[in-house]
Amino acid sequence: MLAQGLPSPANGEAAERMVRAVERSGACAAITAVVAGRCTLGLEPAELERFLLRDGIVKVAARDLAVACAQGAFGATTVSASLCIAAELGIQVFSTGGIGGVHRDAPYDESGDLAELARTPMVVVCAGAKSILDLPATLERLETLGVTVVGYRTDELPGFFTRTTGLRLNARADTADDIAAIHLASRALKRPQATLVVQAPPADVALPPDLVDEAVADALHDARRRGVRGAAVTPHLLAAVERATGGRSLLANLGLLEENAMLAGAVAVAIMRSKASP
Repeated sequence: MLAQGLPSPANGEAAERMVRAVERSGACAAITAVVAGRCTLGLEPAELERFLLRDGIVKVAARDLAVACAQGAFGATTVSASLCIAAELGIQVFSTGGIGGVHRDAPYDESGDLAELARTPMVVVCAGAKSILDLPATLERLETLGVTVVGYRTDELPGFFTRTTGLRLNARADTADDIAAIHLASRALKRPQATLVVQAPPADVALPPDLVDEAVADALHDARRRGVRGAAVTPHLLAAVERATGGRSLLANLGLLEENAMLAGAVAVAIMRSKASP
């Protein structure tokens, strides 16, 4: 995210706001990455600066981790790769902006994030799947994969940039302690899947659904016309949506990242507190 989706210098602002938010909640923040072929949890200032500047940085998903390690690469991790690294090191809560999912007009183009969520028993806090995706299909795939989706103070799936989508959820939690209880119950049942916590973007920066839908539709049309395919589609669409919304989508992105980090920190504290209770 910091070295992929957000432009500079907004990515640096996002990193600072997220770390501060986690620390305000009483938890400890650490950024995942591949540094010179090592899966890393926590970056030194000089390392973070290199990632923010995108200096020789490659995008690394879960499928790419072995190659990146063997080749000594510097890799910015997707949600799937971040989950692999964090889970291996015993982390129980992960925060991001939006997860990947099923792409619009491409039913067989599905993010590896979904498969990793189905086999990683962590709490993942996000603002739903990215608005450029097929949200109904993504929610269906999460159900098929057995991933518990919990709305934090909401009864429907947020649309990343938007607070509403009309897609109803089966579970809701109103406090960090509620989320911790759900996660610990899942672990007691030995469920292998993540608990996916979705939180709407802050009301003061959220975008109207109609505006986002129009911007995404126009961006998809432009991508087809230009022949943009594969891994290039997502950054192309996000940049197009930012232009179409006059930069408002960037403000929404920064706001939701900070809020998600704050909630993730609070959930991590709640989990540790529950484990410490007799």
